[in-house]
Amino acid sequence: MCDEQNDKTAGRTRREFLGKALAAASVLPHMHHAHIHNAMSTGAQAMSRSSTQVLSARLMANAAEKLLKTLNSEQRAKMAMTFEAEERQNWHFVPRVRQGLPLKELDAAQRESARALLGAGLSQSGLTKATTIIELENVLKEIEQSGPVRDPELYYFALFGQPGSRGVWGWRVEGHHLSLNYTLAGNRPVAITPSFFGANPAEVRHGARKGLRTLKDEEDQARLLLKSFDGTQRSEAVVSNDAPRDILTGNNRQVSPLSPAGLASNKISDKQKDILMNLLNVYVSRMPADIARARMEKIRAAGFNRIFFAWAGGGEAGQPHYYRIQGPTFVIEYDNVQNNANHIHTVWRDFNGDFGLDLLAMHYKNAHK
Repeated sequence: MCDEQNDKTAGRTRREFLGKALAAASVLPHMHHAHIHNAMSTGAQAMSRSSTQVLSARLMANAAEKLLKTLNSEQRAKMAMTFEAEERQNWHFVPRVRQGLPLKELDAAQRESARALLGAGLSQSGLTKATTIIELENVLKEIEQSGPVRDPELYYFALFGQPGSRGVWGWRVEGHHLSLNYTLAGNRPVAITPSFFGANPAEVRHGARKGLRTLKDEEDQARLLLKSFDGTQRSEAVVSNDAPRDILTGNNRQVSPLSPAGLASNKISDKQKDILMNLLNVYVSRMPADIARARMEKIRAAGFNRIFFAWAGGGEAGQPHYYRIQGPTFVIEYDNVQNNANHIHTVWRDFNGDFGLDLLAMHYKNAHK
């Protein structure tokens, strides 16, 4: 199947999924919580690498334009900012008031358009995780009774620049434990980092949703990899017996490679490499298929054997723990320490590509030839 046919099929599948998911009347759709993974390894290698047209870029632009058309002037003033706005790189993952337009201020039709934009930037499994993270605000409200405001309607949509195939623009969806940042330049592939997903509680232990683990595979696949190591491998992979309180990169606007690096993937067996690839796929599969394909190609081009895996903290379920996957161009961090190791933070950062910095440099260089 050619690249164009794959993109059309992927787009149709996502639109069908969104059509069903967005029919619900709740703040965000309630969906089955099984993770739907995109096949990224064998299939990606078979696809053409020549296309620079990105289906997701078109879907995002169309969805953003449709959302804008539903807004009144006051709503547009809150949501729409210039691409150069300082706010574009002002991201976080804690409960706080943000610039942008919250779900709370949208009517039913506008919420449908907002959900369509969110769905355009994620795969089916990514959308499921994002909506579940938002729904966890109701679980936290029941657990805590007091403290920070827990409200599934306090998730903010922000637009930077004018959506379209010619200009440079971006958008963001952000609230407690969710920060999705997108940058687009012409028809070139989009930049999608920083990308933050968190879950509190990591496992719901009481109530109607008891047993729900929003980021289950992010935890289980990493522990499976750790337990596969022999003594020598483990001594290199485990960089500390104590896990840090939170992800080390925090909400910094730019990040650099972290040290100590951990265990290099050229020191692990083929079976262990398969586990590491499965763990990478857990994160990559949050993305739409075309973006995920480009992301895996970039990782391979930089050298799979140059990827390091580092672990800190306890190795058993329920113990505070942290890990990261770091390659030449990116770092993925995971931390589960807070609330008696039942509170997960995960983030994907690109060393040169966060907020589209490398994409924009290439775009402006080509535009001025």
